[in-house]
Amino acid sequence: MNCVDRFKAIREKVPSNIKIVAVSKTKPATLIEQLYTATGHKTFGENKAQELNEKHSVLASDIDWHFIGHLQTNKIKYIAPYVGLVQSVDSFKLLSEIDKEAKKQNRVIPCLLQFHIATEESKYGFSIEEAKRMLDDPLFQELRNILPCGVMGMATFTDNQQLVRKEFNMLHYYFTAIKTSYFSQQPDFREISMGMTDDYLLAIDEGSTIIRIGSGIFGGR
Repeated sequence: MNCVDRFKAIREKVPSNIKIVAVSKTKPATLIEQLYTATGHKTFGENKAQELNEKHSVLASDIDWHFIGHLQTNKIKYIAPYVGLVQSVDSFKLLSEIDKEAKKQNRVIPCLLQFHIATEESKYGFSIEEAKRMLDDPLFQELRNILPCGVMGMATFTDNQQLVRKEFNMLHYYFTAIKTSYFSQQPDFREISMGMTDDYLLAIDEGSTIIRIGSGIFGGR
């Protein structure tokens, strides 16, 4: 199966209201173009600013690019003019820098708050306490060029589905708690990005609205 066939097979399994981010990191622009042309799919995910910039420069202008990796503050300026969603906001410093660069571009950049839900210490993200402290801080209220749209998290890389389900359930709980306390009047705060190639059906079962599929579409890296 090629990437088009694999995408169509996944799309058939996934409810139409769930957004699929085709994670195209390390894959050539030609594969993205192939999927885009054959299916009309427009949402792609990258985890490095330079690679994203290179692909953006040669591919269709209406592609909705999601940044899904650990974003360094000095790289924001390269993607700020066009990025559709930064899924991996894991600090106030990063959020404020996104706000600053978005202001220069006269736009508002949608963002997700990334939470640390996995057992691996190597993964990034807020704790629920850290997120609440940030959201309570008056400095957060001064940010005008970012739009918080929800939460993102990565589960532990394991075959233990019970653990993965527990972690997805935890992220859903974090979303509900923050939505209720801080964004109850903001309809844009509605996304829960969780689930990848090996666990996306479990994630959907636990309330995911965005899944990030890489090898399941484009093959191994």
